[in-house]
Amino acid sequence: MPAAPAPILTADSITRVGAEARGAVVVNGSHGGVYAAYLAAKLGVAAAIFNDPHKVTFVPLSAEERFDALKSGKIDVLSRNSTWTISREVDLGLAFAAVTYYDGQGFMVHQAKNATSAHDLDGSKVCVQAGTTTESNLADYFAASGMKYEKVAASTVDELIKAYDSDRCDVVTSDASQLHALQLKLAKPGASVILPDVISKEPLGPAVRQGDEAWLNVVKWVAFAMVDAEELGVSSQTLDEALKSSKPEIKRLVGGEGDYGERLGLTPDWVVRIVKAVGNYGEVYDRNVGIKTPLGIPRGINALWTAGGIVYAPPIH
Repeated sequence: MPAAPAPILTADSITRVGAEARGAVVVNGSHGGVYAAYLAAKLGVAAAIFNDPHKVTFVPLSAEERFDALKSGKIDVLSRNSTWTISREVDLGLAFAAVTYYDGQGFMVHQAKNATSAHDLDGSKVCVQAGTTTESNLADYFAASGMKYEKVAASTVDELIKAYDSDRCDVVTSDASQLHALQLKLAKPGASVILPDVISKEPLGPAVRQGDEAWLNVVKWVAFAMVDAEELGVSSQTLDEALKSSKPEIKRLVGGEGDYGERLGLTPDWVVRIVKAVGNYGEVYDRNVGIKTPLGIPRGINALWTAGGIVYAPPIH
């Protein structure tokens, strides 16, 4: 029986090689809008390791390419709109580090269709991105509701928009956050409406390869630290005050007490680097997708657990 291939140890190679050679965290994704919110945690990873959020190489990938790219080592972190599911961990050998956005699948329709809920979509032509959980959720929902539909599959988001804009379909389905972004790219954004229905749970977050627990811990705790920072009132605007704080939980967060950064293979000020570079979780949300941005998405369930949402991170202790 052939020996199993050796795991690709990302944390070891990045920490060892550092800025002298590779000097970058390689992720998939693109810039702007909702994707920027997903990617901010990866900018935070680069800040924690290199003290430079720009030491990130972005690799654009289709939905079909993304998992193979991660498994092969082409990318170090998969960070876009990938849903955490059992099959992706058990069958594909991925490890999801954290949930950075709680989403759910919805529908956008042409206003001329006069639909007010998903129950009005029987017989519709529905555009959906192939190779995603969105595709299977769509089939499940229509089957359970006793409705019929015609699927119009698209390989990329750009193809999805073109198909919808050219009336090859009269409905497009995706994660609700992505629908807000897609609407802005339409030729006539005001001629479409996002229905209120949410038909699935879509916990989105960064994924890494299994077998490299040290790297998983780095990516995981960068995401957690950004949430903990918001909960403790530590932001890019209050860092100087935080560094002087006598509160034990803030001292642990900013490296004034304990050796938590060193135990991750990072520096004592790892969280300070992150917050200085990209902000805490709330700052990232508000800057990229919040109500004052073109997307205008309220925090909703992505608010902290202390503010009516479900966002919660383990403590640094």
